[in-house]
Amino acid sequence: MKLLLLCLGLTLVWAHEEGNDDVVTSNFDVPKISGKWYTILLGSDVRKRIEENSVMRIFMENIQGWDNSSLTFKFHVRENGQCSEISVIADETSQDDTYSILYDGYNRLRIIEAVYDEYVLFHNVNFNKGKEFQVMFLYGRTPDLSPEIKTWFGEVCQTYGIPNENILDLTKVDRCLQTRGSY
Repeated sequence: MKLLLLCLGLTLVWAHEEGNDDVVTSNFDVPKISGKWYTILLGSDVRKRIEENSVMRIFMENIQGWDNSSLTFKFHVRENGQCSEISVIADETSQDDTYSILYDGYNRLRIIEAVYDEYVLFHNVNFNKGKEFQVMFLYGRTPDLSPEIKTWFGEVCQTYGIPNENILDLTKVDRCLQTRGSY
């Protein structure tokens, strides 16, 4: 009996350490996504779509979740050395945790995972002029995230067919931070 209780206790301790209870992978509480965010990593199956001067090289500033489950994204893009502020509305679709956005074509954006006070991961599929590509966005509440989260992002990208060489760390570039909060 003592051995059984010991095994049960060790199992509970192990399970608590292994899993992060704050990780949400479905049924997201949209208002909890609201607030300031920083772009940490981008990954795409078409690398040129996230390289310098691309409209998908997005520097997130703010996400606003609404009670009707819509999201408003406020971000910056850098074109020819200039930061431009852009706001788009993401409307909820009939698919769980999936949104539609009109920006450089039609986009189907899905929330993959979130720890509301740390990071959020989005998977986006862009349809434009008969072509399709995907982008993974990792946003953090702080200007950088841990190496473990960055490694995990690379693993998630690989499951979507995005190779490591198509993942960009945007913590090491000018992210238009000087324009954050300007209206």
